[in-house]
Amino acid sequence: MAKKFYVFDTSVCLTDFNSVYSYGNNDIVIPFKVLDEIDNHKQRQDGVGTNARGFIRMLDLLREKGSIIKGARLDKGKGLLIARGYSTGVLPDGFDIKIPDNQIIATALTLMAENEDTRRKVVLVSRDINMRVKCDSLGILTEDYSKEKVVNKRTDIYTGMSKVLVDDQVIDQFYEGDKDVFLGEDVALYPNEFVMMVSSSNEKKTAIGRYLNESSPLMFVPESNGSSKKRAAWGIKPRNKEQGFALNLLRDPNIHLVSLIGKAGSGKTLCAIAAGLEQVLGKSSTYSHLIVSRSIQPMGKDLGYLPGTLEDKMMPWIAPIRDNLKYLMGNDHEALDNYLDHGVIEIEALTYIRGRSISNAFIIIDEAQNLTMHELKTIITRAGEGTKIVLTGDIEQIDNVYVDEVSNGLTYAVEKFKEYDISGHVTLLKGERSRVATLAAKIL
Repeated sequence: MAKKFYVFDTSVCLTDFNSVYSYGNNDIVIPFKVLDEIDNHKQRQDGVGTNARGFIRMLDLLREKGSIIKGARLDKGKGLLIARGYSTGVLPDGFDIKIPDNQIIATALTLMAENEDTRRKVVLVSRDINMRVKCDSLGILTEDYSKEKVVNKRTDIYTGMSKVLVDDQVIDQFYEGDKDVFLGEDVALYPNEFVMMVSSSNEKKTAIGRYLNESSPLMFVPESNGSSKKRAAWGIKPRNKEQGFALNLLRDPNIHLVSLIGKAGSGKTLCAIAAGLEQVLGKSSTYSHLIVSRSIQPMGKDLGYLPGTLEDKMMPWIAPIRDNLKYLMGNDHEALDNYLDHGVIEIEALTYIRGRSISNAFIIIDEAQNLTMHELKTIITRAGEGTKIVLTGDIEQIDNVYVDEVSNGLTYAVEKFKEYDISGHVTLLKGERSRVATLAAKIL
């Protein structure tokens, strides 16, 4: 197969600084304008800044091996070339050359013109949808950076639940307390996946269990099998089976990582905090303290720098968390402030979690859909002995321009951990905040 030129947009380098090693035996071209844009992001204290600094360091190491202008060797014959310039005449009328994206496009068009005789293909790689649309309109081959995608589309994301047809008597045995209900080897399930058993003779007759492994029978899930068996978590009872699934995982001390995906108002954050309070402040305290944080990613235009202490700066971001805490504690401001002052409940900034080793804690990371894979790895690797991490988020509400539904940190965690018995996942489907919130989430 003939070698290709892959021209990188800035978004690719800021998504994964090792992206240059993902294109086999082909040559990578970095437009000079991309270097300028990367330099503007290197001071950021998030995943984008980490990738910017990592990419610059990688170029510096390559520079020591040889000229990156002439084409430095990466590995196995693959090279990397810094494109110093472009021809302004390659852009058609209406394309402003002062726009950075258009300069990158002009670099690709110039490279195409220079290799017209050899017919060597030039492909522009970008995470920016509008950039790819522009390229297509100019006849430039273009593609998304796909390595960061753990699934191809949103409907492929693991939901945490399956339906299985069973004989009618199996459901009767399950409700009667038979502890030897197995589904058989022909049913492919993941550890801690919830199973709705449906009677083969009456589809309205169902029972819910949790699959552990091939050698273990289904576990009964009281939170989702009949209202009389539902046990409240800090005063909160599940209103639907998915919330019951979530509380079942959140209460299980053998599950050290729980991920909850759900639309606005589905109760994912409320269930997580209620289960956390129950296990930190309850009679049989499982954890010594509750840590709650969320991604600092503004919706819409950022308000800029905020004055005051760390707590003051975090206040706009943690307001939804405080709302849930106050609701669960009966609007007892004095009790909540007392727990906060004594460190029993911590509201932490993700920016400062790097380097910490957190033991015996119940950690909730809200709005995790805005995290990159690198940021999520940094958070999860902070967990010490006896710590449980809960990730919550809505993949339909992503404010981080460098991730999408299938490449964000939350989706990444769901897919990577689904095969391990220390983790569990639930997708919450029904809104429970209010009728108007549920309707808005559906029709707007």
